[in-house]
Amino acid sequence: MKIYAVCGAGIGTSVLLKSNADRVLSELGIEAEVQAVSIEQALAAESPAQIVLATEELVSKLDSIRSEVIPVKNIFDLAELTSKLEQSLG
Repeated sequence: MKIYAVCGAGIGTSVLLKSNADRVLSELGIEAEVQAVSIEQALAAESPAQIVLATEELVSKLDSIRSEVIPVKNIFDLAELTSKLEQSLG
């Protein structure tokens, strides 16, 4: 499974979100490749991601993609990430 952690440029918020998503997935025992990307990469037609994690302000820009978009309110809240990933993958 491929998961994108998205931010505007792919080098700030997305890196932090990727790190926390990796931690949560490991604790859940779920194997997935999480990649920090820019919004342009997430919007690419050839995007292989099944799930896209993005802050709430970017979600409306991602409505045209085929991936499941999971809005994240607080990228540092591991409980929020755990709940949303469990709901999506469970």
